[in-house]
Amino acid sequence: MKNKFVVFILAALALLALPLVAQHFGQGWVRIIALALLYVLLALGLNIVVGYAGLLDLGFVAFYAVGAYMYALLASPHLAENFQWIADALPNGLHTPIWVVIPLAAGLAAIAGVLLGTPVLKLRGDYLAIVTLGFGEIIRVFMNNLEHPVNITNGPRGLDRIDPMSIGVHDSPFFFSFGRPIDIGEYRISSVVLYYYLFLALVVLSVIICHRLETSRIGRAWMAIREDEIAAKAMGINTRNMKLLAFAMGATFGGVSGSMFAAFQGFVSPESFSLMESIMIVAMVVLGGMGHIPGVILGALMLAMLPEVLRYVAGDVQNLTGGRIDAAILRQLLIALAMISIMLLRPRGLWPAREHGKAVQVPEGPAHERLRADEQIPPETTPVLPPGEKS
Repeated sequence: MKNKFVVFILAALALLALPLVAQHFGQGWVRIIALALLYVLLALGLNIVVGYAGLLDLGFVAFYAVGAYMYALLASPHLAENFQWIADALPNGLHTPIWVVIPLAAGLAAIAGVLLGTPVLKLRGDYLAIVTLGFGEIIRVFMNNLEHPVNITNGPRGLDRIDPMSIGVHDSPFFFSFGRPIDIGEYRISSVVLYYYLFLALVVLSVIICHRLETSRIGRAWMAIREDEIAAKAMGINTRNMKLLAFAMGATFGGVSGSMFAAFQGFVSPESFSLMESIMIVAMVVLGGMGHIPGVILGALMLAMLPEVLRYVAGDVQNLTGGRIDAAILRQLLIALAMISIMLLRPRGLWPAREHGKAVQVPEGPAHERLRADEQIPPETTPVLPPGEKS
């Protein structure tokens, strides 16, 4: 127990010091790490649907888009510029604080998750994957075209001038913005580092929630549905409600991640929520280890940071080929080779969950023979009947 406590303390100190060290090598590295934490948040949400409940969801990026556009509309002047009654009601703009953003994004995404889950309750496997894939594409197409006849999403041009995430009421003495750096003496903590700490806090909270869900009755019900839905229903589990709850709970993580992404980038467009994003999030869960929180975190960090790290490698490899291969294509090729290698060497993921329900293997030897002898079922004996009775 003491060793685990020491490991947790050292890991916490390392995570707190990581951006302060990384910013000496450039703000770009801190930004890469912060975005990787956002992908961890997304992967943890999808792990509830895919890893716990066993529902293959290829449209998870739709909830990411819902959260991002919700915050972009509430924290940018777009609505005031297109709707006069909003400009009259809010002359100073609507600057939404973080304690309103997180519950609102989670609730809106949860509603979208229930709307997705309701018509697909009877689908499983490939059919469920195709329907959820279509749902994700529908959301992206809607965001891309909702500028006529009423301009809501600004179409493919996206929404810009989005406020950074903030705490407190705007223009009040207790207002704090994550978009402004903090000066402590001569040392400056940049806004990217502040966002890193915000995302880290959300990831820690999400890990606690996921762990509690995994060990709860709800988590065990999800895993029973994943292993055998018919048997779970026979045991009295309401599979319909449990599936809807899995979709809603997973979607909340996606909605919160999307709102943080919009605040961090300051700009959102439909291109950020393509099918490739959904596939990458699913790959993070599968490569890390479905249903295992540490494995999902490892897979998300690796796949989120690997493309950025390979930017520095792809250029050198391109020079070796005389510039005949484009650097972007070469980078995607290296990522694909890394994913194939992992699946060949670790079919159940980098850090899979322990297998449950299998018989314990007894080692061979004298003790094994004695155990087998003790376990032998005694031969069936013929009962002794009273005189005059027939068997």
